[in-house]
Amino acid sequence: MRAVVYTESGDASVLHLVDREPAEPGPGEVRVRIVRAGVNPTDWKFRAGGMGRLAFPEIVPGQDGSGVVDAVGPGVTELAVDDRVWTMLAQHTRPGGTAQEQVVLPVAHLTRLPDGASFDLGASLGVPAVTAHRALTTSEDGPDRLAPGALAGRTVLVAGGAGAVGNAAVQLARWAGATVIATVSSEEKAALATAAGAHHVVDRRSDGLLEAVRGLAPDGVDIVVEVAPAQNLRHDVALVRPRGTIAIYANNGGDEVTLGVRETFATNARFQWILLYTVGEEALRAAAEDVTAAVADGAYGVGEEHGLPLHHYPLERAADAHAAVEAGAVGKVLLDVAEL
Repeated sequence: MRAVVYTESGDASVLHLVDREPAEPGPGEVRVRIVRAGVNPTDWKFRAGGMGRLAFPEIVPGQDGSGVVDAVGPGVTELAVDDRVWTMLAQHTRPGGTAQEQVVLPVAHLTRLPDGASFDLGASLGVPAVTAHRALTTSEDGPDRLAPGALAGRTVLVAGGAGAVGNAAVQLARWAGATVIATVSSEEKAALATAAGAHHVVDRRSDGLLEAVRGLAPDGVDIVVEVAPAQNLRHDVALVRPRGTIAIYANNGGDEVTLGVRETFATNARFQWILLYTVGEEALRAAAEDVTAAVADGAYGVGEEHGLPLHHYPLERAADAHAAVEAGAVGKVLLDVAEL
């Protein structure tokens, strides 16, 4: 089988296409024939050495993907050969991710892909959708699961509504019944956030950002899904309602945040830091179930019409795909691993 690997940290040129024998699934494991693999910022950050030294001598990148089960290990009853699935944290604690034709994973990190859902959509879930789910389900006043009506009466502010996680947060919050406000940095991104389902879109570059959001949510927003805390956190504190949650999942725009203690007191706000690798299996499974339910309901999609343009690269151009994500491609970058 073909696989993309790297054996040292560096830029995208360290990625190489090689031939490998497919592994056999062990107890509690499943082997998946990958059709599409998603590329996320964490993939290039791991490859570049930004997350510490390499955990294995040779690594196949890729947390997200979709495909078809082609073998199951002893004791596996949850999935069967020919089931269509999407992956979650495929490379976490393992050397082999989704940028290969066949990957062996624990059954707990695989979820059935609903009938009618494309492999493009399946490979676009994983990190973005599970991160967004976590951001929307950790508030003091709930909910801890998403479903239609779960966020009814709530207002969600999504910073960077045209990004992959922002897009997922808009779609999931809208499905759960929230009023969604998205901030963006261009007219093009405003159109994407609107296509995703945002009720209101605000230019984050505007001097009137605070006034615009306050006009839409006079009592404050219930949840902020934040991608750039160094730039936005002071605004978030001013906009969140008492006992609201500011969920922070990235450090775009800077690594340091400074806040006055007194200015945060009145809000009783919760600062929720999000890193999928340590949220625990229970939270991952809840997210997988709820995200899949949204997909099955037709409430979650990909492509320009859903606010998430797709950019396809063949497996042999994985380096170009990584470079595109690193350069800030708007939308979702996918590797076309196989066709069915």
